[in-house]
Amino acid sequence: MERLGVDFTVCVSPADEVIPPRAVPREIVQTLAAEKATPIAQADPDALVLAADTVVALGGEILGKPRSADEASSTLRLLSGTTHTVFTGIALHHHRSGRAVTAVEATKVTFGTLTDDEIAAYVATGSPMDKAGSYGIQDDLGALFVERIDGDYYNVVGLPLRRLYLTLRGHFSDFVGL
Repeated sequence: MERLGVDFTVCVSPADEVIPPRAVPREIVQTLAAEKATPIAQADPDALVLAADTVVALGGEILGKPRSADEASSTLRLLSGTTHTVFTGIALHHHRSGRAVTAVEATKVTFGTLTDDEIAAYVATGSPMDKAGSYGIQDDLGALFVERIDGDYYNVVGLPLRRLYLTLRGHFSDFVGL
């Protein structure tokens, strides 16, 4: 948000991040982002609320945040040497005006082949534990796994700045002066 020159306050949404079985990645990230934005917007009707949700998908299967170090290791082994897609849904909601918009960005990420030692060292840092797909491209070690990306780097970090900018400009320019 600072890169866009927009003042903001961080609020934690009470919404749960529940991904139902057989969820479609492109759809679920928009749904979850909207579910996160709604209670915050209702609590502060004059605020323009932004919420986001990110998942990693491989072959249509959603790889969420790991629940354990073993699950993080398994996910990284699964991603090793493959191309997966990072989907981030954003929701912008202004309760008083009744405006609510969602958008989604998809970025393809190709991992090099990872060794068991590389995976173990990364998992030992604890970094994978709060990240969809068990990695962060912005992490020192996580960045070393990425061979190539096709799309928005910031989407892989978790907030697609270009998509956010276009959505703000297209629907909320009166709020943020874009």
